[in-house]
Amino acid sequence: MIDVDMPYALPGGAIDDFRANGFVKLSNVLSPETLEHFGAEISRLTLELNTQHLPLEERSTYDKAFLQVMNLWRSSDIAKQFVFGKTIAGIAAQLMEVDGVRLYHDQSLYKEPSGGITPAHADQYYWPLASDRTITAWIPLQAVPDDMGPLAFYSGSQRFQQGRDVPISDESEALITAAMEKEGFPLFTEAFALGDVSFHSGWTFHRAGPNRSSRPRSVMTMIYMDAAMRLAAPTNHMQQADWDQWCPGAVIGEIIDTEINPRLYS
Repeated sequence: MIDVDMPYALPGGAIDDFRANGFVKLSNVLSPETLEHFGAEISRLTLELNTQHLPLEERSTYDKAFLQVMNLWRSSDIAKQFVFGKTIAGIAAQLMEVDGVRLYHDQSLYKEPSGGITPAHADQYYWPLASDRTITAWIPLQAVPDDMGPLAFYSGSQRFQQGRDVPISDESEALITAAMEKEGFPLFTEAFALGDVSFHSGWTFHRAGPNRSSRPRSVMTMIYMDAAMRLAAPTNHMQQADWDQWCPGAVIGEIIDTEINPRLYS
């Protein structure tokens, strides 16, 4: 069955786990048929719209991690149906304990065979947002065994301040990994079965290993924010760029209610 709007019953303790750990991994969120149907279009668009064409060995650590394309929903009605689906958006609202969510942006992450690590980082470094009521849904479009580089999370790290001012890079990998080990934040790493979806807070530190398999690791993500989220003054040039690109016309101190930040769930 192909369905991206069916309500999903959170297992008991999921909200408490998310609150405590800054992430949660859920099973059987979307059907194999749904993932096959939308995954084919998402992968096609990613390869078509991707602008990174250097050989892997000539790229930076960041660019070796994955091909990435944002806001696929603006390029395809099929992708839009997936991104605007109420199943994932509803889970996001429940986990954040908010009345509704808006889309910040979507992002396809395509880790090629022999693609490198995704260095440790926190996403919200890039976002000019006034609160921590943010969440990313990480949706593999196929199973992700250990050798394909599943996403891994430092449990409880959403409350840790050190490393929040470092962009994803070799430096972030070294600094954050060392800090997590020193402070005793355990790394949760586990293969993803088909239909598994993880959700992590904007300040949760996370990373992924390399893709050692012969197959691409194709993942779709949706980044949601509290529907009442206000724009914050940028604290770095990346946040300024995000304001311009993903929240065009939004005003500092006011709710981010632009045509490309639609409310997806109430």
